[in-house]
Amino acid sequence: MSDSRNDNSQQSSATPVIDFDKFKPTRSYTAARKRKDIAMHVLIVMAFVIACIPLISVLWTTLVNGIHRFNWDFLSHNMTNVIGGEATATNGYGGILHAIVGTLEITAGAMVISIPVGIMCSVFLTEYRQTGRLSRMIHLLVDVMSGIPSIVAGLFAFSMFAILAGPGTLNGFEGSVALSLLMIPTVVKTTEEMLMIVPNDLREASLALGVTKQRTITKVVLRTALPGIVSGSILAIARVIGETAPLLMTAGYIVSTNANLFSGQMTTLPVFVYQEYSKLRANCPVGSSASCVTTIPMERAWAAALMLILIVLVLNLIGRIIARVFAVKTK
Repeated sequence: MSDSRNDNSQQSSATPVIDFDKFKPTRSYTAARKRKDIAMHVLIVMAFVIACIPLISVLWTTLVNGIHRFNWDFLSHNMTNVIGGEATATNGYGGILHAIVGTLEITAGAMVISIPVGIMCSVFLTEYRQTGRLSRMIHLLVDVMSGIPSIVAGLFAFSMFAILAGPGTLNGFEGSVALSLLMIPTVVKTTEEMLMIVPNDLREASLALGVTKQRTITKVVLRTALPGIVSGSILAIARVIGETAPLLMTAGYIVSTNANLFSGQMTTLPVFVYQEYSKLRANCPVGSSASCVTTIPMERAWAAALMLILIVLVLNLIGRIIARVFAVKTK
């Protein structure tokens, strides 16, 4: 017993003692790291402020110039019987009711076309055919579509409806088709990225329980990626809701309210802003009343732009609520 104790004492005494104080950073090194950390924090804050300046500037300029004519009369009337800068029978100066209706219906039509197509295309690329000639071809087409000018999409929709429904056909659904061509690449790319982030363990666990692949995709994969899919869809909507050129060619411009998406021309808020800005000033003949406002076209343009920003904001909030309600609940 005494021999074993001696052996243990010899082994413990032979164990090297590490001096961890030698590995401590020096004061100069620690001070340099702190200076670098402070400098990077300052640079990040400055970059954030610089990035916010254009956004805040646009919002503030639009709010200041558009709030003057942003009232209930402006929101509840169209441009029917509006002459020059004279006031209407309701003591207003025209409104954007027809443009609001057109914007919501045409955008909704584009969503109905592009979001299902984009999601199904992404599911095919991530769940069924990740590699292969067809997959590479689809990726190439999506990349090409994401770079086409918006007026090309308008020309395509105009030409297609001229063949199908006759030359000179203009309606809201034609504008929806043009906008959907611009939305599909964004929906496909964002949805594909979200589906690739979903862990494979979830797919394997579902399949191991005997769940079919179709139900695994719909109930597990898509449900898990829903917040990202909604964000991508909102991004696609924001991408097209301000388009003017394709809608001028496909949906046209009218001063009255048309609620039929499939018949007759429709006006959207971007087209309305463009038309009003093109006028610059309204005519006020000699001897006209004091209520005649020469700058009313620009005021209407700014107020319509403010309404467009509010619509995008509301759509964003609705999308966030939908994503939160239908997302997978985690404890």
